[in-house]
Amino acid sequence: MNIILLGPPGAGKGTQAHHLVETRDMIQLSTGDMLREAKDSGSEMGRVVAGVMARGDLVTDEIVIGLIREKLQGDRRGGFIFDGFPRTLAQADALADLLEEQEQTLDAVIELRVDDEALVSRITARSTCGGCGEVYNDITKPWPADGKCARCGSTEVRRRADDNEESLRNRLMEYYKKTSPLIGYYYAHGQLFSVDGLGDIDAVKAAIAEALDK
Repeated sequence: MNIILLGPPGAGKGTQAHHLVETRDMIQLSTGDMLREAKDSGSEMGRVVAGVMARGDLVTDEIVIGLIREKLQGDRRGGFIFDGFPRTLAQADALADLLEEQEQTLDAVIELRVDDEALVSRITARSTCGGCGEVYNDITKPWPADGKCARCGSTEVRRRADDNEESLRNRLMEYYKKTSPLIGYYYAHGQLFSVDGLGDIDAVKAAIAEALDK
């Protein structure tokens, strides 16, 4: 099964992707992680990525599609979670062409719906574990009292510099301009499932499981 997790920054895509990796043996394809992995790999594609990043240039859609192609040709396990790609309609078309080329399908697009004001409140209270990336929240899921991540035991807690209201509203505006048209695109293709991304984590997990099991 191959799926896309779609939603604005802070909607909980990373948390839900981790859960799907653990429970369904899926492979998370995060654009940022793939670029970092390629850069450090020493491969031909890695050298291209390293050069682009060293120059401070934007990574092209062709490079990202090339990295995804390499992943699709490897271990498939329980399928792939596309996280952070596609972000535009052109990228959605490119991904569709790639999946057809690789004789694979896109089985579902899960949209995590959120309310902007509630999202701002959530994100400005967010922190992550420096060891495993587990997400915490000062209000709904505080960092453990013993100072250790409940998932991996790390004592390193991080807050993103751009997890502030002004920066988040700018990121939301960018999302609405470029990425939200994908909601209509995948709805028209009959692949979209919408869930309440602001429910508690277990409720969101259950809603996503129900959608995928259909």
